This record gives sequence, structure tokens and C-alpha cells, in this order.
Amino acid sequence: MKFLRTKLVQAASWLRSSETVTGLFLAIVVGVIAGLGAVLFRWLINSFQSLFFGGGAKALAFLGDYYVILIPAAGGLLVGPLIYFLAREVKGHGVPEVMEAVALKGGRIRPRVSAVKALASSLCIGSGGSVGREGPIVQIGASAGSAIGQWFRLSDEHLKTLVACGAAGGISATFNAPIAGVIFALEVILGRVVTRRFAYVVISSVAADFLAQLFLGNRRAFTVPQFSIVSAWEFLFYALLGILAALAAVAFIRALYRCEDLFDYLKLPEYFKPALGGLAIGLIGLYSPHLFGVGYEGIDLALGGQLTLGMLLILSLLKILATSLTIGSGGSGGIFAPSLFIGAMLGTALGTLLNELFPTITAPVGAYGVAGMAAVFAGAARAPFSAILIMFEMTGNYGIILPLMTSVVISTVLARALKRETIYTLKLLRRGVDVEQEEVVDVMRTIKVHEVMTRDFPTVPPGMPVKELVKLFQKTGHHGFPVVNEEGELVGVVTASDVERSLGRSDGELTVGDIATKSPFVAYPDQSLDRVLVAAEEEYGRIPVVGRDDRRRLIGVLRRHDIIRAYRKKVGQMRRGGE
Repeated sequence: MKFLRTKLVQAASWLRSSETVTGLFLAIVVGVIAGLGAVLFRWLINSFQSLFFGGGAKALAFLGDYYVILIPAAGGLLVGPLIYFLAREVKGHGVPEVMEAVALKGGRIRPRVSAVKALASSLCIGSGGSVGREGPIVQIGASAGSAIGQWFRLSDEHLKTLVACGAAGGISATFNAPIAGVIFALEVILGRVVTRRFAYVVISSVAADFLAQLFLGNRRAFTVPQFSIVSAWEFLFYALLGILAALAAVAFIRALYRCEDLFDYLKLPEYFKPALGGLAIGLIGLYSPHLFGVGYEGIDLALGGQLTLGMLLILSLLKILATSLTIGSGGSGGIFAPSLFIGAMLGTALGTLLNELFPTITAPVGAYGVAGMAAVFAGAARAPFSAILIMFEMTGNYGIILPLMTSVVISTVLARALKRETIYTLKLLRRGVDVEQEEVVDVMRTIKVHEVMTRDFPTVPPGMPVKELVKLFQKTGHHGFPVVNEEGELVGVVTASDVERSLGRSDGELTVGDIATKSPFVAYPDQSLDRVLVAAEEEYGRIPVVGRDDRRRLIGVLRRHDIIRAYRKKVGQMRRGGE
């Protein structure tokens, strides 16, 4: 026993003597844990899926096929309290939380996140939540890497590297895609290629994939024939697919966060909202069971050309809605699998149409489906390298790499032009968190909302007649007011434009509540002005400022005049050498 203890002490001392040896050793450990986590996570999903849909079919046999309506709601009843009371950061996709930990917390993630995320996401997916596995496993692997780094009391830079190792290992083991796992960790999680510690991320990804293959076997996520280019004219078709994929990706992003806003404004306990969202998902799932869970079976059908054009288009739209409801209501799961599903349906639909119109110069419909999968994810996440590589590794099909790259690049560029933020960074931006690594400091970044907002701005009640509102506009010179109810809660914003649009209505005496905007764009007091301006998709004359803990508590109003005055003041200070 004494001999063994002596050898362990010597081994530990040897590990600490070399930074490279220590880094490689810990990277392998993190990769092994991420691989085991991926295997356990998949087992949990399958178990819960059997429990909910197999057991549910028996318990609710009197409902016939309609029993599926209640299954996602039942899962939501378990997921909501689990997240609310144990670890609220596991709500949603998971990837933005890891990005935030790397950017702002030195890579520190609470150790309990791994367990809660695995349980909550497997419950959500297993009960029919329309989400994927990639977000949860990234958060699970990253949390494991962070816990190990904190236990060894590593520096922030080493800690961030282990977080990236965990994320890479999770992707690698889940999708049998070690190269894509590495690129995803660098491109999305770290936001840059860190060449100094690139080897650690690679070895972790390899270790995770090797371990996963021992349990799950070496098989591709999708089985597709070897596609190839039939005609050079097809590059035009793939370019068109890139444009359509960008539009679908932007629509997906907007729908997801609109649903999140909708559920935020519902006066219900947070832990009950996933059940309400689950009920809506159950109704959608009546159309097709492939809308439940990750949906890979539906993707295989689409790539095999077994779905009609109309069904393909309907499924792509319903998937956007189902995933938005799942995540927006507070469920837990990733957006990668839904992006693939949407892209597969969209791409195969285009391929089906092109095969009808130009049968002699177009590849099989599955080729367009594969390209669409990569293009929609690239447009939503702005991760073109990850999208290209992960589709290559998940299908083993190199024959369409050039047209796939064409669709991905066009989708990425156009999606960024239409919407600057990605599906991951927008979630953080809405919290006032900027994870972008920029060297140039904008003047507006140094000014916080609470420094310049108007605190005692007048408000109006929702029951005020529009005639009185017009008089108030004339009296004060303002062109808009926050609408606050008797409980002091913000319920909307009303402007002179709202009054103008209501002039043609003849449904009795209108009140402010009848014409006000019910879900206005809001800012938070700790946000910088540039983040507010970037997040605002329209030009606003005044923006309500609310508390982060309660979005109905009005703190002040940020006016266009406040922003201009603050900018001039800051520029003047800088010119005088003040700051």
C-alpha cells in the first residue's frame, strides 16, 4: 500500500512538472468523461422515449392516437421544476451559456450543471420536445472540463481550454465526428483558432469518439448513397439553395426568440411554462411523429426521396414552430438537429422541384437535402467550417463537398447581412452580454443605459381613452408613452403612430390598451448603448428600460435624445482628454 501511494505521489509530481504533459493528460481525461457522458445521455434519451411513448400509449390507450398530445406536456411538467429549482442556466440550448462562461467567467461553470442538463434535456427530448442533442452534450462536456480545471486550480486560459476540450469531445462522441468537434469548439465556443492549445482539443475529441465507438459502434448518423455533381449548371441550383437556407435560418432565429418573448410575458410560474409549450408541441406532433425529438428518422425519409413536395415544405415550417415552442417555453435541448431537419426538408423540396423541371442535369434529391442541412445550420450559427465538416463526417459523402461549400458560404454571408447576431449570440445579446472578441472600442460601448436613461418619464394606463391620449400628446410634446397597469407593471408602449393607425377603426371608443404594442422592445440598465442599438431591429423613439429580474418592472425610458446627448458628451470628454 505504501509503495502504491509513493508511486501515485511521484506520478502526480511528474504531471505537474510539465505544462504540456499536464495539458495532454487532462485533455484525455476530459475527452473520456465527455465520451461517457454522450453514451449515458443517449441511453437516457432512449429510456425516457420508451417510458413516455411506450408506457404512455398503454396508460392513455383510451385516447387512441391522440395520446401523443399529452406526452410532451407531461415531460414539461418534470423539466420545468427540475430546471427552475436546481440549475436555471440549463434552460434553452446550452451553447450560449458555455460561450458566456468562456467570455466572462474564465471558463467557470457550476459542476452540478452536467447532471441537471443531462437529466432535463433527456426528459425533454425523450418526451417529444422538438430539440437536438448537440447543445446539451456541449454543455455537459464543457461543464465536466470546467469542473476538472477548477479542481486542479488551473489558470483561466487553461480552464477555457478544458471547456473547449469538453465541448469538442461531446460533439465528437455524439455525432461520430472528431474533426467537426474540434472545429466547433474553436469556431463557436472560443471564437478563434487557438493554435497554442489546438493539440489538447484534438486529443480530447479523439479520446471521446474512441470511447463512444466502443459502446455505440462506428456508424454514420445518416445513411445516404454517394452523390456527385451531374452538371456544372447545378452550382447555380446550389447557390439558390444557399439563399433559401439563409432565409430559413433567419426565420428560425426570429421565430425562436419571438416565442421566448411570448412565454416571458405570460403570467404563469416559470416552472409551468414548459408544460404549456409541450401541449402545443403535442398538437403539432399529430401531423407527423417525426416532429418529435431529434427527428433523424424524418431526415432519412427526406434524403431517400420518400416524402412529397408538399409534405417537405409543411414539415420544415412545423419544425421551426415546434422547436421555437420547445425552447421558448423553457425546455432544454439544442438547435443543431432542428437546423438539420429544416435544411433537409428545404433542400430536398428544392431538389424534388428541380428534378421535375430539369431531370437530366440534376443530382438525386438527397444531394440537395444534405447541402441544405449544412447550409441552414451555417446560416443560423455562422459556423461554416463546422457545418461543412460535420456533414461530411455524419454522411461520409465527399462527392458533393464543392456544391455543399457553395450553399454554406452563400447562406452564411447572406444570413449575416440579414441579421448580424447568430442563434447563439443573440440569446446572450438580449441579456446584455457581448462575447465578440473585438480590439476596437466603440464610444457607445463605454456608456451604460442607466447612466443616460430618463427615470421619471410619464406613463399612461391601458384604460385611458385614445381621445385623452391625443390631448396628452399635445400637452407634453411627447410622441409615445410606456403603458403601465394598476399593479405598476409594464404592459406595452403606445405611440402617435399607433393613434394614426387607429383612426379608421369604428369599434366604439378605443382605449390605450386596444392600440398599444403589447410586446415592446426593451433595454436593461446594465447594457451598453451599442448593444441596445444593435439588438433593436427597428428605429425606436423611446425604449422602456426594465429590470433583469422582472421584465414588467419599468425603471426608466431610453430616448433618442438621451443617446445623442450621451454620445456628444462622451466624444467631448475624449477630445478634451478626459477619458
